[in-house]
Amino acid sequence: MADTVFTSVPREPGAVKPNAILVADGVTRRFGGLTAVDVAHFEVERNSITALIGPNGAGKSTFFNLLTGFDSAQEGEGTFEGRPLRGMSPAKVARAGMVRTFQLTKALNRMTVMENMRLGAQSQPGENLVRAFVPPLWATREREISEQAHELLHRFKLYEKREDYAGSLSGGQRKLLEMARALMSKPTMVMLDEPMAGVNPALTESLLDHIVELKEDGMTVLFVEHDMHMVRRISDWVVVMAEGKIIAEGPANTVMANRAVQDAYLGSHHDTDLFEEREEA
Repeated sequence: MADTVFTSVPREPGAVKPNAILVADGVTRRFGGLTAVDVAHFEVERNSITALIGPNGAGKSTFFNLLTGFDSAQEGEGTFEGRPLRGMSPAKVARAGMVRTFQLTKALNRMTVMENMRLGAQSQPGENLVRAFVPPLWATREREISEQAHELLHRFKLYEKREDYAGSLSGGQRKLLEMARALMSKPTMVMLDEPMAGVNPALTESLLDHIVELKEDGMTVLFVEHDMHMVRRISDWVVVMAEGKIIAEGPANTVMANRAVQDAYLGSHHDTDLFEEREEA
């Protein structure tokens, strides 16, 4: 799924994009003597689907945390839509238009699916203690939020589950709920941490379709994934991390044939093509 906007982009780590929405420069995160993230330069093209891949322990989730305010870098800067991210809390990052999901879903199990959805919306005047006692000040917005939630639940095929507790959903349904809830804030960019992990094949297809739809709706998607077949199917651009660094970038086919990527996944002593091996598997 190659996007023509990437035709002139160099196939090299830290490649500059024509219209980057997210940029990271010199971002470093250390835990004691371990450097978990050491990214010299990283850009995500607007209105594209970018996959962030790499072997276990490469630093992908830590990098996600740094970009979304769930952790702080010791060095470096990040910008989203030209606004500095350093020092911004996760809530402020989300309000700025960049939302994320987690590898382990964060659904509030003792609340219904509908209640989970309502929590994802912004601009809720009823949350103000004084206004809460004056329904006319928040009733209209409450109806708008409910209508938006119903629309998204229909889209993600969860409408029939709207009054069920979130804890009663299957793992795949919770992934769908988390993605739908993220869209309640009407984000510009969605970051998905292993959205297909632990999901059965039927729901995997549904999730893939939804990710493609996000781009069609004008959003930008950055996702972490280990399944190379899924990466090849939906990504416009692939970024590879290993030992905290970005070691390769490019379209999926180009990246899978990269010797440095093969070394990172299989070790330096091998004589097989990573992409072909994964396809055979």
